[in-house]
Amino acid sequence: MRIVRDAEDSFATHTFPSTAAEFVEDHGDVELKLPNGAATLGDVLETLPNEHFETEEDARLAIYGALGEEAIGRKGYSDRDATHLGETGHERVSL
Repeated sequence: MRIVRDAEDSFATHTFPSTAAEFVEDHGDVELKLPNGAATLGDVLETLPNEHFETEEDARLAIYGALGEEAIGRKGYSDRDATHLGETGHERVSL
């Protein structure tokens, strides 16, 4: 859960339970560094104005769920696809 690491102080200092609007009011300007840009907590949570968080973990998970595709590093990429029986498999490439 690397993306929300920049917001850890926000989770630790905020009083839960809370609404998304209350969380944004107190911490909306905190910037998250994303693989393809950046977004503030306010930007991310604006799509969930009526969301209610019982715990810090609820808030973290809501933020991850609300992040857009700018949070995806290499879209559609997976180095964990299993090779099936009878297939040659993927050619390994060193990055």
